[in-house]
Amino acid sequence: MIPRTVFEEDHEILRRSVREFLLEEAVPHNDRWEEQGQVDRKIWLQAGEMGLLCPDLPEDLGGLGLDFRANAVVNEEIWRLGLSGIGWPLHSDIAAPYITRYGTDEAKAEYLPGCVSGEIITALGLTEPGAGSDLQGISTTAVEDGDHFVLNGSKTFITNGQLSDLVVLAAKTDPAAGAKGISVFLVETASDGFTKGTNLKKVGMKAQDTSEQFLVDVRVPKRNLLGQLNAGFGYLMSELAQERISVALGAVAGAEAVLEQTVAYVQERKAFGKTIAAFQNTQFKLAEMDTDISLARTFLDRCLELLVAGKLDAATAAKAKLSATEVYHRVCDECVQLFGGYGYMWEYPVARAWADSRVQRIYAGSNEVMKLIIGRDLLKG
Repeated sequence: MIPRTVFEEDHEILRRSVREFLLEEAVPHNDRWEEQGQVDRKIWLQAGEMGLLCPDLPEDLGGLGLDFRANAVVNEEIWRLGLSGIGWPLHSDIAAPYITRYGTDEAKAEYLPGCVSGEIITALGLTEPGAGSDLQGISTTAVEDGDHFVLNGSKTFITNGQLSDLVVLAAKTDPAAGAKGISVFLVETASDGFTKGTNLKKVGMKAQDTSEQFLVDVRVPKRNLLGQLNAGFGYLMSELAQERISVALGAVAGAEAVLEQTVAYVQERKAFGKTIAAFQNTQFKLAEMDTDISLARTFLDRCLELLVAGKLDAATAAKAKLSATEVYHRVCDECVQLFGGYGYMWEYPVARAWADSRVQRIYAGSNEVMKLIIGRDLLKG
């Protein structure tokens, strides 16, 4: 295995702490969480006490003042243990940074300490029934009315959709201006006119509360506008690189875990009088998967270094998301095959990982969109 150089000793100490916490407080409850369709709110509060939420926030805002590598450690351990229902990466890596970078001082003081403690759970309200990866196509509107904006519309496939207290939400403030007429708001889910739809039943990630959200004349104070009016599309584009690295981190960690489980299984399972591991086909498959994961991991670690240094560009982030999620799904599919019929049983982690991995090629921008970004970058000269 190629040594990882992106992390320091402090990160490995944090990793051990995160893993021990998750093994004790999350893994024993995962079956129940899958049945109920969401994790317990208690685990968020416990994570807050452990300093696992938004660790990269500055200390004066309640965080630990670390860089994104701390977030990466938490993200990797969640996926390594098959805990895809825990929505901390969306909260810490994607939603909260919008508040940090574009929120007013008043909004930061009001919301960020709760994001760190787990008392405020965030969601990202971008996707709509008629607009997935095409953010320009959203139809939710926000109209100025005195000291407020009045929002109307709907969102779907919202991670943390049921548990969320605060949504970073995109809306059209100038519908005629296309991408130049989008703004981003902080919307409290307890607001009058804001309702949460049913918790959607998914193929995988069954413990993750993913739902629709509806806004009917929801009044949002102007202080909850993030950044400048009609500048939201630019903010969304600038934050996507970190979102895609977050997804890639989970994908590669998940692939590593599934391969490890499969290596152990094929050395125990027998067929035709010998272990499955003794067959050349098995060894070839394992070698191919290990090579793919090693390449994805090495590239992703370099991307993580660039992200921390503020030098990661959109096309490189797209390559990381594309390659990592394709590898994860391919590894899961091959490992299910090596497990045979048992690989299709939900009690085996490989089956759950296989179901979880599929959506990663869709969310955070579909992999077809990643290819467009990469292709356009190649041709821009």
